[in-house]
Amino acid sequence: MRYGFKTRQERRFDRQFTRLSQRHPTFRRPLDVLRRPALTLIRVPLALLLIIGGFFAILPVFGLWMIPLGFLLLAVDIPRLQGPAAALIIRIRRRIDVWTQKHR
Repeated sequence: MRYGFKTRQERRFDRQFTRLSQRHPTFRRPLDVLRRPALTLIRVPLALLLIIGGFFAILPVFGLWMIPLGFLLLAVDIPRLQGPAAALIIRIRRRIDVWTQKHR
């Protein structure tokens, strides 16, 4: 965020996190805590560990789910990743909506 103004990508990214927390109230508090600016020193190493851990998906504890989660956490601090991350959230939400409508 430059000079108090948010870019279109940053606003879209924030909107997607807001929609996630509205749709899944259980995740609201963890999402709000993880997005605090003061937690950058924790968020970036955690994101990198999640991404690296995702490549060890053959082990029982690790999985491919760790890669997108690490990517989303990293996007909080790297503005260039916010556009693709927002698009990823939208794509996943739409696929979940289609899947749930088919299986009702």
